[in-house]
Amino acid sequence: MSTDHHDCMQRKPWEVPFLAEPREVAGLRRVLHMHMGFWGLPEIIAPAQICVSEMVTNVIRHVGEGTPTTLAVSIQGTRVRLELRDPDARAFPALLAPDDDAESGRGMLLVDELADRWGVVLRPDAKIVWCELATTLTSPSGHTGGSRVTRSEALLASYAVRRPLGTEAGSPLSVAVAEEVAIDMITDLLHWLRAHGCDPDEALDRAQTHYEAGLVDLW
Repeated sequence: MSTDHHDCMQRKPWEVPFLAEPREVAGLRRVLHMHMGFWGLPEIIAPAQICVSEMVTNVIRHVGEGTPTTLAVSIQGTRVRLELRDPDARAFPALLAPDDDAESGRGMLLVDELADRWGVVLRPDAKIVWCELATTLTSPSGHTGGSRVTRSEALLASYAVRRPLGTEAGSPLSVAVAEEVAIDMITDLLHWLRAHGCDPDEALDRAQTHYEAGLVDLW
């Protein structure tokens, strides 16, 4: 196992091409939900969905419905970067101050409020509107699980001495073997509880309750 056991999550950049149409927004929101969940960043799901929805709506209104567009998502440092690329370098997004009763015009204001920063990259044949969302990550391949996950990884690192991972930290094989090590550790703890007169089933129920309460806090 790598000595840097805190860096265990691979978050590879990805992108998806689509046509800028209202019906595509729901699908993009689902894709973001899936990937942000897989990346262990549940707190980013809602703001990412809102930012992408507003940026796509901006393309539909100011460039045209059906415009070939690409969404690219990556990790930049400890931020999640969302990029929307379309072929029109003339339609430049701007912050507006709409009236209170206006039904539109607030898209980039929402992005400006939710994102840590945003901007536009102009190219001869395209433009990229991007925004970056701050996370609680301490490194690009780290986690946001807090002190409990940090303590768990320290335990796994010491417990895995008898079953070394033998592969690059963060790889699918490494994570799969680490999961087996975690199961071994839980099994031994259940035996320890039984040996000391405790009820393993009751302990599991209590642990599950604490775990689910922690998930509510994350969301």
